[in-house]
Amino acid sequence: MDPILLYGFPKGSSMGLVAALEWLGKPYRLCRVDMLGEMRSASYARINPRHETPVFITEQGEVLTETMAIAAWLEVRDVERRISFDPLSRKADRMHQLMAFVNTGFTAAFAPLWVAMEAEAMEPAVKSALRGLGRTKVIERHDKLEAMIETRAFLLGDRPTLAEALLVGMARWLDFHAVAERSRWPKLAALRERLEADPAVVYATALEDGDSDPGTGRCSGHIALADVIARFGQ
Repeated sequence: MDPILLYGFPKGSSMGLVAALEWLGKPYRLCRVDMLGEMRSASYARINPRHETPVFITEQGEVLTETMAIAAWLEVRDVERRISFDPLSRKADRMHQLMAFVNTGFTAAFAPLWVAMEAEAMEPAVKSALRGLGRTKVIERHDKLEAMIETRAFLLGDRPTLAEALLVGMARWLDFHAVAERSRWPKLAALRERLEADPAVVYATALEDGDSDPGTGRCSGHIALADVIARFGQ
């Protein structure tokens, strides 16, 4: 069977993994998950007890969670090196370094902003403090990433890789939470502009937004979450 990616909306970090599957160029299927509703249900725990996306179902029907684990699965199977590099090369080391930074400190910096936004009952002073903390941390992480970006079309050369796949879904959170203008970080802003114009990212974003027919892609179809849980849930 084709592997299945469970990706979240709205503004899920997993959108970038959809783009990565497109760049990889092999058939796959998708399951669109409402992170504000379906993901919080008791039944979802059968597929991921931590109530998070993304989730990946391998060709053997095994359930894999956590973004870095899914990216590693894709990297090992990228025999044509469309989204990665020779594992013993310096570029592979650099890619892993960038992926780790994006998936840890860069992503975590947004946590206070998400908590402040999603909390149903929270004192205004606490919410304001969280927003202030989040803004400070997000700006600091953007400053560090800006310093890490070199002068080239993409992070590691002339094509996007798994590093961009992890970044593209999260970088837009800067705009969503209205932290600062993206022009404050010119190298990162230019990279985001190139990625947002990439056909795979355009395709992945359209699917995330609910477009059932966004154009030609490698996706062989969507599966309902209830069917995924019934078939692969524990």
